[in-house]
Amino acid sequence: MIDAPTRALAERVLAACRARTWTLATAESCTGGLVAGALTEIAGSSDVVDRGFVTYSNAAKMAMLGVPETTLAAHGAVSKPTAEAMAKGALARAGVDLTVAITGVAGPGGGSAEKPVGLVHFAAAAKDGRLIRREKRYGDIGRSEVRRLSVIEALNLMLELAA
Repeated sequence: MIDAPTRALAERVLAACRARTWTLATAESCTGGLVAGALTEIAGSSDVVDRGFVTYSNAAKMAMLGVPETTLAAHGAVSKPTAEAMAKGALARAGVDLTVAITGVAGPGGGSAEKPVGLVHFAAAAKDGRLIRREKRYGDIGRSEVRRLSVIEALNLMLELAA
């Protein structure tokens, strides 16, 4: 279901987590569970992958991850503060060692001048307090491609914290 390079990257994430005896969770919006899917495509991933939160709506972000309503009101769902709150919320609620969060505008609609199609915010958080935030502006390259590239970026962020 996933291409060979993405599978290899997911295997590296799992191996790095196993080396640290870490577990992980994902908090996904525009990718709709594809990061968790890439990881669980690999047999034996259950010793590392604890859960995935698919929080497409603001209500889900608040209820499942504890994203403050004030953060969403002030910055919107597609923002650095929201991605950070999603990652930290997943860390707290899942009780894992590593999380990654993704929120963005995959398209083809939903973009604006301020938040164009292809804008994606990422955050990865580790239980030891480290946090990485990243913004990507992929452009209007098609929904599937924005999502595919977002999965790769998310896996790279987890690998950066777990390696």
